[in-house]
Amino acid sequence: MYPHQAERLTRTLDAAGLAALVATSVENVAYVTGFRSLTKEVYRTPSFGIFAPGGTALVVPAIDLAAIAADAVAVDHVGCFGGFVSSYAEPPDEQARRIRALADARATSPAEALAAALAAVGVSAGTVGLDEGLLSPQAWPRLAARLEPLKAVPGADAFLDARRVKGPWEIESLQRALGIAEEAANAVVQMLGPGVTEREAVRLFQQEVLKRDGAAYGAIVAFGERAAIPAPAPTDRALRPHDLVRLDLCCAHRGYCAEVARTAVMGEPTPRQQQAADALVAGVEAAIERIKPGVSASDIHQAAVDAVGRAGLDDFRRYHVGHGIGLEPYERPKLAAGITTPLEAGEVLRVETPYYVHGWSGLSVKDTVLVTTTGARALNRSARGLLVLD
Repeated sequence: MYPHQAERLTRTLDAAGLAALVATSVENVAYVTGFRSLTKEVYRTPSFGIFAPGGTALVVPAIDLAAIAADAVAVDHVGCFGGFVSSYAEPPDEQARRIRALADARATSPAEALAAALAAVGVSAGTVGLDEGLLSPQAWPRLAARLEPLKAVPGADAFLDARRVKGPWEIESLQRALGIAEEAANAVVQMLGPGVTEREAVRLFQQEVLKRDGAAYGAIVAFGERAAIPAPAPTDRALRPHDLVRLDLCCAHRGYCAEVARTAVMGEPTPRQQQAADALVAGVEAAIERIKPGVSASDIHQAAVDAVGRAGLDDFRRYHVGHGIGLEPYERPKLAAGITTPLEAGEVLRVETPYYVHGWSGLSVKDTVLVTTTGARALNRSARGLLVLD
């Protein structure tokens, strides 16, 4: 665990009077332990990451033991459960010996393994914040009963608040993820022309991301009237002259997410297209100019919406104009009306002004910014304005 994560989680424990925090979601387990389980991502298998003053622990199904050993996951205790069985070469090497030792000590259930892991890091009394994010209604009472005399309380909010402010390694990961997204998006822009389909453009983005050691997700390339659909799947709709192109492209690197949104037009833009694009850029820039520690999320929302309206889009309405981004694409804080949460230095925000007009088209601008001690620093390198394709 990096010092920043330990500091944030320690502060959270102290503020809430907790003896430990127990993570259950993929992202929270990764935040606590550095381990990201493929079986958990695909099959939603139960696993737990524990943070306590006495150390960190990881509890996994036995199928994950080999990955933990191979990745040299650095926690103070590893526990497991489940019936997965492996074979071992004779004589076993050091990695095989560790896997076998952990497997031989497996618990009879996830609850038993969790209780043993908490005891292993010195948690025997007090209140435990249990991340309810991936727990079924049936799992909570079983776990809570087994952990007694420890008291279990919901802990998902504690993790979300701890993850708001990013450390140096997290910011570096987010910056690289964004760089990959922008480089791959640029490759898509370069290939766009009449006859190119949405599906072809998305496929190219995915390939370009993979070349750069990223993982693409949620890629949107929408043409013409389809750009008004907020979350469209790619189709064989071909690009035609005068179409707007909404690019909303996402990828992750080292588990950290990035999203870049830009708008292009096939040929010279009409006055309406240009005005809409310029207004959305004005909204993003007004929001970024307003961002600094202590300013409320609702103030950022108001600045963006007002700027778009002043630039000529009187019908622009947004529930929010962005939010945090990190291990998940949608994190706290939300930049929305009525949210008085003050911004903090070290937060990484996605600032956005999408505009959807059904029966016409859609446009979007999304930038990623780091909240600094004095203001905000945009992490994007690509231009925000309307891209004219020829």
